[in-house]
Amino acid sequence: MSLTELQELGLKNIGKVHHNLSYDELIQHELENSECAQTKKGATAVDTGIFTGRSPKDKYFVDCDPSNKYIAWGDVNKKVSADIFAELLKVAQEQLSGKDLYITDVFCGSSAASKRSVRFVSEIAWQSHFVKNMFIRPTAPELEVFKSDFTVLNACKAVNDKWKEHGLNSEVFVMFDVENNIAIIGGTWYGGEMKKGIFSMMNYWLPLEGKLPMHCSANVGKNGDTALFFGLSGTGKTTLSTDPNRALIGDDEHGWDNHGVFNFEGGCYAKVINLDGKSEPEIYNAIKTNALLENVVMYGEGEVDYEDGSKTENTRVSYPIEHIENHKHDLMAGHPENIIFLTADAFGVLPPVSKLTKEQAMYYFLSGYTAKVAGTERGITEPVATFSACFGEAFLPLHPTVYADLLGKKIDEHGVNVYLVNTGWTGGGYGVGKRMSIKDTRACINAILNGTIKESEFDTTKTFRLNVPKTLGEINPDILNPRNAWEDKELFDKTRDKLAEMFVANYKKYQDGEHTDYAPFGPIVGS
Repeated sequence: MSLTELQELGLKNIGKVHHNLSYDELIQHELENSECAQTKKGATAVDTGIFTGRSPKDKYFVDCDPSNKYIAWGDVNKKVSADIFAELLKVAQEQLSGKDLYITDVFCGSSAASKRSVRFVSEIAWQSHFVKNMFIRPTAPELEVFKSDFTVLNACKAVNDKWKEHGLNSEVFVMFDVENNIAIIGGTWYGGEMKKGIFSMMNYWLPLEGKLPMHCSANVGKNGDTALFFGLSGTGKTTLSTDPNRALIGDDEHGWDNHGVFNFEGGCYAKVINLDGKSEPEIYNAIKTNALLENVVMYGEGEVDYEDGSKTENTRVSYPIEHIENHKHDLMAGHPENIIFLTADAFGVLPPVSKLTKEQAMYYFLSGYTAKVAGTERGITEPVATFSACFGEAFLPLHPTVYADLLGKKIDEHGVNVYLVNTGWTGGGYGVGKRMSIKDTRACINAILNGTIKESEFDTTKTFRLNVPKTLGEINPDILNPRNAWEDKELFDKTRDKLAEMFVANYKKYQDGEHTDYAPFGPIVGS
């Protein structure tokens, strides 16, 4: 990268420029800069400071034409004026000026027709390592002619001292200028801001081209049958799509165009709290040289205690997708045959697997339900329902119905089967029942993917009116219809109706008269 290009970014008195370093070089810098520790298996481990997760309340888009006509303004997509952005851009530029810089050039999107070129600038070596893991790594010839479509200035050491005067949430700022193709980050070191920031931009760009961006994992079978797994954090999206019998396309972010499904990323970002090598061997074995652990607790000579959540329950690892032996090398596949919506229902009400109609699929896609449980966040002592439109509302610059309409169109065009799979609780809610076993959940997934679930006879549950198999392989039939798994049937009915009321209340925001109303295909309280 030339000095002129850096100066065009408003950076001055630049020190050494470390441009597109190799993994070995980055790790050496991390060690020399005392940014990391090294594990026994060769992975590096870093702490992300006081922020161990994203700061969604500090994320803003510049309010300017014509992008402001497309963005769905509100609690998710907050406005910031061009003047305030310019002021904070200067703060970021001043922070990065006079420093040694790490610059990494990557692609977002494995499809040649849809990819974007992104340049990340930071003064922290491990942040370059993170984006090198998470995005698609250009070849040497591609780097020689690389021109960025979008630039991220990560000035994590800078803060906004004037945030109250600016009317913002805090001294942290994560801001996007869509028209000028630049983002700035200040006040937070968390790597996920860079990953999800570009995901947000892909969620802006692609629908305007008639392509569907998706917060999902994807894999493909030996016969070319593609499957998508939608789900919020903690629902098993990464674990369940990482299957030794199916090639992994990607674990988190994909697009769907006229040719099929394609990964946005070149790596995986898995939660590692309570990671167990026996139940999740592919992820466990991926944590080796070039993998980057975040906020884990270490002891002894480079040992990691995956059960220790004292820093955060959101311990993570990023690694190149090549660390998963059975991955799809081109990160693309055909149109999906099956779509699976994953939910971790801590109320213990939803069945382990149910087959959805197209209309039900639209309802549950817009609902994007899961539940947080006690112990994962301060102040949570009982299950709390979480609804996130399209299983990724925090990353949707456009109205959720834009994405839902695109999904519905593609389900119709390609005759896709859609299922709802509960990886949460059975036999009672959190604290009474037990978590679905990975063995049973995988049996449900396998029955979907090999088609044997279609041979089952189905029942329809009350209230949620979900179609559930009466029997399915070796799974205990009592858990397939969740009411049968509860000892206290009266308590089940009350809990079911309580959750149904939450669904109904959440969905009202989509009943605006301007879009198809799928509420009749959701739960009906008292039915």
